[in-house]
Amino acid sequence: MSDGVYNVLFLCTGNSARSIMAEAILNRDGGGRFKAYSAGSNPAGEVRPEALALLEKLNFKTDGLRSKDWSEFAEPGAPVMDFVFTVCDNAAKESCPVWPGQPVSAHWGLPDPAAVEGTDAERQVAFNEAFRMLNTRISIMTSLPMASLDKLSLQRRLDEIGKTTREPA
Repeated sequence: MSDGVYNVLFLCTGNSARSIMAEAILNRDGGGRFKAYSAGSNPAGEVRPEALALLEKLNFKTDGLRSKDWSEFAEPGAPVMDFVFTVCDNAAKESCPVWPGQPVSAHWGLPDPAAVEGTDAERQVAFNEAFRMLNTRISIMTSLPMASLDKLSLQRRLDEIGKTTREPA
C-alpha cells in the first residue's frame, strides 16, 4: 500500500455513469489521500449527460471526466493502483487485466442508472440512487484507518462496504 496518496480505479463495462460518479466523488471527498480514476471494459465513448448534470448540480468538478478503456491503466507508465473496485455486475464477471502491485479489489455492484427506461423523472431517480449508494460506500471507505489495517482485514472491510446500501450511522 502507498504511504501517501492511494490510487483507486473504479471499473464498469461502459464507464459512462457509475464509475464516473465514483471517480468524481472520491476525488472531491477523499481528503487528498486518494486519487481516483475510472475505466470500462467496453467504454461507451461518452459520459451520460444525466451523470454530468447531477455531479454539476452537486458542485463536483466534471472537467476531465471521460469514458475510457481499462487498458489505459494496464500499460507501462500508468499509475499503480492500490485499490480496484468493480461497480457493475458485468465488469465483476469479466477477465480484468493484471494490475501491477496486486491492488486490493472489491465488488461494489449497484444497478445501472443508464439502463433505466421511462420518464426523465424515473431516470433521474435512478441516477440519484446510484450516486447516493456510491457516496455512502466511499464515505465509509475514506473513514477507514488504512494505515492500521492489514491487507486481509482491509479486504474484509471493503467487501462489507460493497454490501452497504444505507447511509452510515
